[in-house]
Amino acid sequence: MSLSEFDIIARYFRRSPAGSGVELGVGDDAALVSPSPGRSLVLAMDTLVEGRHFPADTRPADIGHKALAVNLSDLAAMGAEPAWALLALTLPTVDEDWLRGFSEGFFTLAGRFGVTLVGGDTTRGPLTVTVQVLGQVAAGRALRRDAARPGQHLFVTGTPGDAALALEGVLAGESVASALRERLDRPEPRVVFGQRLAGLACAAIDVSDGLLADLGHLLEASGCGARVDVDAIPRSRWLRAIDDSRALAFQLGGGDDYELCFSVDADQVEAVHEAARDCGLAIAEIGIVEPQPGIRCVRADGSPFEAVVPGFDHFGDRRG
Repeated sequence: MSLSEFDIIARYFRRSPAGSGVELGVGDDAALVSPSPGRSLVLAMDTLVEGRHFPADTRPADIGHKALAVNLSDLAAMGAEPAWALLALTLPTVDEDWLRGFSEGFFTLAGRFGVTLVGGDTTRGPLTVTVQVLGQVAAGRALRRDAARPGQHLFVTGTPGDAALALEGVLAGESVASALRERLDRPEPRVVFGQRLAGLACAAIDVSDGLLADLGHLLEASGCGARVDVDAIPRSRWLRAIDDSRALAFQLGGGDDYELCFSVDADQVEAVHEAARDCGLAIAEIGIVEPQPGIRCVRADGSPFEAVVPGFDHFGDRRG
């Protein structure tokens, strides 16, 4: 006998509240949570659609992980501490093996960052996962896109471009190294480092649609431009193994990395490096904020580099 909506919720998604501030969790018409005094509530929400945001052969546990991770990345870009989540799950059929794997991936990551699932919805239809996360940050300390100013140094975490390289291989039916495939299926949200950046960095954004596209959003919100040294962007061993022009296309225009790009005043640069060392995270300085709008890409020798990388567009033809 097929499970009902309420059976699915009770069997796979109702857990005892683990986080603080939960007055009423899964099982009522709505959840009740209590933010801490003196802290701002930070909310983010993302939807993942099969075939658009993850390949059809993606393991259920990886989908559960990624659905939460992409939202935690948004909180990381705001310098927030995660607290609660809501989950809306649309399923074509009731597959208990799939549900078991999905919930395992979701709750394993939730447990790492103290996230409590407090509600949501399940329905029937094409496979779609929507997660909303709620976090907290000290009032007035949230990182924002509109705080970049000329003269600030630009940084990025990790090695952007890996997920796009993995996706190209998957879509081409090629064998993809498991560690590289994990960069696509199991992005690591930079939550702890994001919280360390609050009070050190000025403006920040997570790299979900491509480094230049997302940096462009930050600069537009701030009314600034930037010079980006494309040779300063770190490359993984997989990107170093391919042609330079292809590697740069993945680094500058590939999506799904969920790294952080942020600006820092000159007098905070060393403090940011120290925070990254404390978190065991690699970061790289890739450019500087300029007053003139637009992004000027250059090579290490200062020569101009023409980047033609539009970034991911949900309503365009490019797959992300």
